Parts: sequence; structure tokens; C-alpha cells
Amino acid sequence: MSDTDSFIDEVTEEVRRDRLFRLMKRYGWIAVLAVLVLVGGAAFNEYRKAQATRAAQETGDAMIAALRNDDPLKRAEALTALAPENAGAQAVAALLAAGEQVNAGEFDAAAQALAAIEANADLPLIYRQIALFKKLAVQAGGLSVEERRQGYESLIGPNSRLRLMAEEQLALIDIETGDTEAALERLKMIASDAGATAGLRRRATQLMVALGAEPETGAATAADAATNGG
Repeated sequence: MSDTDSFIDEVTEEVRRDRLFRLMKRYGWIAVLAVLVLVGGAAFNEYRKAQATRAAQETGDAMIAALRNDDPLKRAEALTALAPENAGAQAVAALLAAGEQVNAGEFDAAAQALAAIEANADLPLIYRQIALFKKLAVQAGGLSVEERRQGYESLIGPNSRLRLMAEEQLALIDIETGDTEAALERLKMIASDAGATAGLRRRATQLMVALGAEPETGAATAADAATNGG
């Protein structure tokens, strides 16, 4: 490389540095602001997470304290008095309170509380479905067979986590109404479903045997293993 070429390169590099310096002076504050926004945003997110964790811990402690009462009505009152900010925690507290009302024999109050949870469109679907399932059990004595059937059938669908439990209740309704064949079909489906818990499979298998049917080998094996294991 000649001296001339070297000189040109040095001048070019100097011009580049000079332009970069001018750009930094003119727009450097944008980069600084961006860094501050990123750092501030990360700090704010960590603060929010810490606040949410603290609120969850406080809600959990309050629920535990409420459940330490000896009287189920006092437990229900204490749980009802809670006011968690999180919608899910509100639903859990309300479901627990309704359960304590049932324990205290306050079935009408429990049914009303569960109906309120079921009707609350702001709550996640799973909580509303649990409330409906429990309400149907609480009101079983005052509902017709068809009303109970319709209620449990509404819990059967692709978005329902209570599908198999609802199928079990429908099988019991089939038995109640003398439709043994329909009950056995439901029970076989439950016992062979991969999503069924060990306890649910065991109950389905036991009902099938009680109805005089032989459970399928896979279902029987799973039920026996569950029984022997716990």
C-alpha cells in the first residue's frame, strides 16, 4: 500500500469517527433513554412479581387461618370475609366457604353461593364448572332426574376438565332410572379413558362388577394396581 493510500484511509477513518461523534451528540440521548426504559421496565416487572407473590402468600395464610376455626359456620364466615385481589383466589375462597356451609347443614346458602360463582363470567371457566358440579350435588334432593341430567351433560365437552366426573354422575343417574345398559357403556368408557384418575377407574370398575358385568382387562388391571398401590 502506498503512502497516499494510507493517508486516504486515515482521513476516511477520521471522517467516520467525526460523523459518529456528531451522531452520538445528536441522538445519543435516545440510546440512553432506551437503556433506562429497559432497566426501569425490568425493575417494575420484578416489583410486580414480588407484590403478586406477597399477595398470594397473604391470601393463603388468611385462608389457612379461617379454616382453623372449629365451627364450620365460622369457617364459612371467615372465608366469605376475605377479599383477595386475584379472581382465582376469590373463587377458591368462595368454593371453600360453600363447602363449609354444606358441612354446617346450610344447604340453601351453599347452593346460592355456588350459583353466584357459576354465574360470574369474570371467573375462569374451570371455577364456574366446579361450582356447577358442586351445586348439582348440593341440590340433588330437590332437582328432578332430568334437571340433574341436563346439568351434568352441560359439563361434558372439549373444554371441560370435569367431563369424566360428570360422566360418572350420569352413569349413576342411568342406574337410578333403571337404564343399566347405558350406565355400563358410560362406565366402560370411563374405565378405559386415558384421562381418568386411578380412583375414578376403580369406582367405575366396581360399579360395573356390581351391575353384573365383567370389566375390560386393561381397566381391571389398572383398578387393581391403584387399589394395591394405595
